[in-house]
Amino acid sequence: LRGHNTNVGGIVFHPKSMVSLDQKDVSLASCAADGSVKLWSLDSDEPVADIGGHTMRVAHVMWHPSGHFLGTTCYDQSWRLWDLEAQEEILHQEGHSMGVYDIAFHQDGSLAGPEGLDAFGCCIMFLEGHLKGIYGINFSPNGYHIATGSGDNTCKVWDLQQRRCVCTIPAHQNLVTGVKFEPIHGNFFLTGAYDNTAKIWTHPAWSPLETLAKWKAKT
Repeated sequence: LRGHNTNVGGIVFHPKSMVSLDQKDVSLASCAADGSVKLWSLDSDEPVADIGGHTMRVAHVMWHPSGHFLGTTCYDQSWRLWDLEAQEEILHQEGHSMGVYDIAFHQDGSLAGPEGLDAFGCCIMFLEGHLKGIYGINFSPNGYHIATGSGDNTCKVWDLQQRRCVCTIPAHQNLVTGVKFEPIHGNFFLTGAYDNTAKIWTHPAWSPLETLAKWKAKT
């Protein structure tokens, strides 16, 4: 797929892309360092729509669970929510003091967790604890745990009910770029980092289960 004019920062499947039988439906969203956001279908090599509005680097995109909205995070210290049927911005939320790098939505769509390079990780409450910027965030399927990965080489698990960190993992030897819970029960999660490894962690103690170290470059 060719359409962006500079580095692509994120691409993600529509939550219903594998359910729809119509290849003309929107199946992917992507973003790039020039501030562009594009929508794609499976039946074309060209984007089907451009979402305009960002003037700085867009770091990541994430679909709302309903599939009707798209969240975008930007280095202008804000994140936005777009209505894709109307193709218009419905929310522009500021508040971070540095670029917003990633975002995750709760499974029922009621919560959004943007995380930024200022080390704060949630828009409805501040979860402060990382010493450096946060590069990854993900909700557990249990609905009340969040995992974050940071430039301080750690991964933290937060309890939204208690509003505190319940586990800090010295996960890697370099900054942690992404975290992802196993989507059914949340008993495992995966981390990737600039130390060229990915690791699988298991509950209840979030102890290391396996290290994947075949890469020759950053993960």
